[in-house]
Amino acid sequence: MKSLPLPAILFFLPTIALAQPAAGDPATIVVTGAGLDLPPGTPAYGSVVIDRQRLQDSASGRIESVLGDVAGFQQFRRSDSRSANPSAQGATLRALGGNASSRTLVLLDGVPMADPFFGYIPFSALVPDRLSVVRVTRGGGIGAFGAGAVAGTIELASATRDQLPGFAASAFYGSRDSTEVSASITPDLGNGYVSLSGRWDRGDGFQTTPSDQRVAATVPAAYDGWSTNLRAVAPISATSEVQFRATLFEDKRTLRFAGADNSSQGQDASIRYIDRGRWQVDALAYVQVRNFSNIVISSSTFRRTLDQRNTPSTGIGGKIELRPPVGEAHVLRVGVDSRFASGDMFEDAYNANSANNPATFRRHAGGQQWTRGVFVEDDWTPGGPDGRLVLTGGLRADRWSISDGFYRQVSATSGVGTSSDYADRSDWEVSGRAGALYRANDAIALRGAAYSGFRLPTLNELYRPFVVFPITTQANDALTPEKLKGAEIGIDLTPLPGISLSATGFINRLDDAVANVTLTATTRQRRNIDRIVAKGVELTADATLGALRLSASYAYSRSRVHAPGEAFDGLTPAQSPRHAASATIAYSPSQGPTLSTTLRYVAKQYEDDLQSDVLPRAITVDAIARLPLAGDVTLVARGENLLDETVVTRNAGGSMDLGTPRTLWIGVSFGS
Repeated sequence: MKSLPLPAILFFLPTIALAQPAAGDPATIVVTGAGLDLPPGTPAYGSVVIDRQRLQDSASGRIESVLGDVAGFQQFRRSDSRSANPSAQGATLRALGGNASSRTLVLLDGVPMADPFFGYIPFSALVPDRLSVVRVTRGGGIGAFGAGAVAGTIELASATRDQLPGFAASAFYGSRDSTEVSASITPDLGNGYVSLSGRWDRGDGFQTTPSDQRVAATVPAAYDGWSTNLRAVAPISATSEVQFRATLFEDKRTLRFAGADNSSQGQDASIRYIDRGRWQVDALAYVQVRNFSNIVISSSTFRRTLDQRNTPSTGIGGKIELRPPVGEAHVLRVGVDSRFASGDMFEDAYNANSANNPATFRRHAGGQQWTRGVFVEDDWTPGGPDGRLVLTGGLRADRWSISDGFYRQVSATSGVGTSSDYADRSDWEVSGRAGALYRANDAIALRGAAYSGFRLPTLNELYRPFVVFPITTQANDALTPEKLKGAEIGIDLTPLPGISLSATGFINRLDDAVANVTLTATTRQRRNIDRIVAKGVELTADATLGALRLSASYAYSRSRVHAPGEAFDGLTPAQSPRHAASATIAYSPSQGPTLSTTLRYVAKQYEDDLQSDVLPRAITVDAIARLPLAGDVTLVARGENLLDETVVTRNAGGSMDLGTPRTLWIGVSFGS
């Protein structure tokens, strides 16, 4: 493991001190470290909230597992960030079909987290202990960075000062020689604070290959990763503050065969200005520097067949949102945002059938994308702040461009090459949403919403082919943006204090959906298909009964592909289960031991567009128990997949990968 570059991070601390107000400032300063308050119309879109307690009670300690509490959340494959190829970790909702890119906009403190080249989410760098709350909104999004939220939005907020102990640490040892160590320190600095945290985890890994398919070259899915995060918040005035965040991470994994190693790296930084005065302001800027490498091993000769040795990418963006004072009945939001992404792929192909394993071709591909948007949204409460009816509506216009796309291939032996330069493209997209929330009384609230949205194909989808034996998936530079239209209605019930129930019915239509389309038995290509239509029902329930808390989520999604003339017309999109459910029971008294148990169910789904490769249904049970010891020391036991369910994560003509088997952890945590 590389040493954490803490000195480089600490370099920034003096700049925070300089931002402190002058001594003797009579204004009362309260630093929150949070963003602006949510507009009153937010509940009209049926969000699900995961609180900090639940984030800390994950048996795996991974954010993607916690997001599984929201039925309908899925990645391209069922693997978590210890055994999945990072480039396959796109997030989506509502069974809109899977490819590796994220159809859901994932934000951390307002910053889009998707990789600039691939569009996947770096889940291993998003540590639950660093978060305050997660809000999942299923359905098209608008507002800042709304381009890309075709399946919804997942908003992650960093933990605030009151949630962070001055010092915290934990250490765990688990099955298959796995270790996980984390620590954080959060000192006050003037009227602000700084929080520095880090986590390192590694493990020998489990066998992702079924026992009857293993060969001499088969190895467990070993992993080794670290991340470190610096967050600093400093007041500027009684109503405004500046927030700075920097995250560094590296993640190494081995998949299936010896030598099939991949690595992902990132260096992210953002600065945000919040003003809660009469004219409220939320302005931020960010930069992301990412890289990815991957070695593909032949499943017949077990020699290197492809070395995707370098995929550097850069993301730069920002937004300015204003909330002018327009009276108590309205919360008006106006703003602009911009996202720029560029990336290159460098890879070498090898002759795996030769004992010398010589290089055959060297390839270089890449391009750029730019999205610039302007948005306006208003939440109107006709009866004033305490009114029962809230109407909300928004509109945004985006100018997008795809440029400088190219693909080069040169023979490693003769030097003869081929070259393709792709035409630049640009256009405008207009999207919007509208919703209504009516609180009939304290126990019943009715809501409805309609929305539209779009997502640009990623540079990965446009220019990078990939191989997962025995399938080669080709890129497609001619891909056009996906466009979503959708509507939903819902009801929220609070029959008794501490008990809440929610039901939502929805219909979503994704036109020009990007899918991996089968061309031959061993070849697929990314293509726009006519449309995917998903209809369904989502149910959630929460109950707090003293020290006992129960929560549950269920999603029924009937999703169909409309592609006249194609073999998959009328079939279910790949990676789209019809049923998904999650239930958690937690016992958390004010003193003494605590226990939390989670059951999850996902119905069968299909690996491919032709429904020829089935991923069987799976039921898993996780649990975590805490026993307070002396002082602030707690003994913690965690268990993943306690029933040792066989979870098939990939099936290509019978060649399978498996998900996490039973995994047990024991450790201690300290917080003061």
